[in-house]
Amino acid sequence: MTDPIADMLTRIRNAVGAKRPRVDIPASKLKVEVARILQAEGYIQGYKIVEETPEGARTPQKFVRLFLKYGARGERVITGIERISRPGRRVYFGHDEVPPVLAGLGISILTTSRGLMTGREASKAGIGGEVLCNVW
Repeated sequence: MTDPIADMLTRIRNAVGAKRPRVDIPASKLKVEVARILQAEGYIQGYKIVEETPEGARTPQKFVRLFLKYGARGERVITGIERISRPGRRVYFGHDEVPPVLAGLGISILTTSRGLMTGREASKAGIGGEVLCNVW
């Protein structure tokens, strides 16, 4: 797999479209940080790191288990999620260039010199970085 973040976002997009209560994603530090931001911004109920042995495997693997969030009548909280910077085309923004997502209704997740943060947090801190994805 050449782009694990795109795989994570696709798994979330597919699970939300199928109205699944949770989705398991192979764990990494970056994916855990993305999950932390999604929870802090209210897009998912929560997450936890689970260690399981898949069928046919000998060694246990770590997964990030995301518990997806839906409205009172089953409407999606995450209506869209897209990858911006990818291995073939990196996208960077300065602190004053971070565009609002859906006129401020969504968030952009940036990787900066101070770790992963939302576009609003990066602008307040006065730092730019690589835009990983937009969520709305």
